[in-house]
Amino acid sequence: MLTKSAAKAFFLGGTALCAAAFLLLTLDTLAELPRRSHQENMTADVVRGHVIWNKNNCMGCHTLLGEGAYYAPELTRAIERRGAPWIDTFLQNPAAFYPNRRQMIRYDMFRDDVAGAEIAAGNRADVIAFLTWVGKIDTSGFPHAPDMVGKGTGAAVDPSVLARAPLYFQTVCIGCHSVGGQGGNVGPVLDGVSGRFDTDYLRKWISDPQAIKPGTAMPTLGLQGQTLDDLVNYLGSL
Repeated sequence: MLTKSAAKAFFLGGTALCAAAFLLLTLDTLAELPRRSHQENMTADVVRGHVIWNKNNCMGCHTLLGEGAYYAPELTRAIERRGAPWIDTFLQNPAAFYPNRRQMIRYDMFRDDVAGAEIAAGNRADVIAFLTWVGKIDTSGFPHAPDMVGKGTGAAVDPSVLARAPLYFQTVCIGCHSVGGQGGNVGPVLDGVSGRFDTDYLRKWISDPQAIKPGTAMPTLGLQGQTLDDLVNYLGSL
């Protein structure tokens, strides 16, 4: 049994020890933050992107660094997972990517036809800069590395197949599809697609997938001209 004075000393000593440990851990965290967060890369566009993030309560749906609503995707490594061009295209019209499904709000500040091409592009670039900076924070492995391997390819990675793809495919399409063992796993693997569909069908599908298969997850991106021709020719060579 402790005496009253011993209990008091134990309480005060324990409190002081815990307070000292908490203070030391706090100081260590503050000292580590600049290095782990790469504070030197916090440019003006990163700050503007953070302002947009907070002003529009993006954390009301998304999580970032594990904090948020868990209603929409975790975005800590969104740039690594999707790529900046995909994010830029998505922000212009989120509903086009996931028709007939739960959709992100289409914000006017990201729309060329509402905010003006220069302002809208700048707003999207700021958000992308912010997400890029967040993705490079040292989070000790959180979240785990994105799975960017296509489903069911059953073949070794062949970088040359993707290397000869048009730039639009390498930056946007690859976010969902894979080819040569590289890419996303949201949409079908495209190796050998020319053996399943002819170029006329591929052109119609890319131009307006909803017209061929209403409700499909494939977005209508309004592709036309040289970009559409390049995609069709590339897929026709697979």
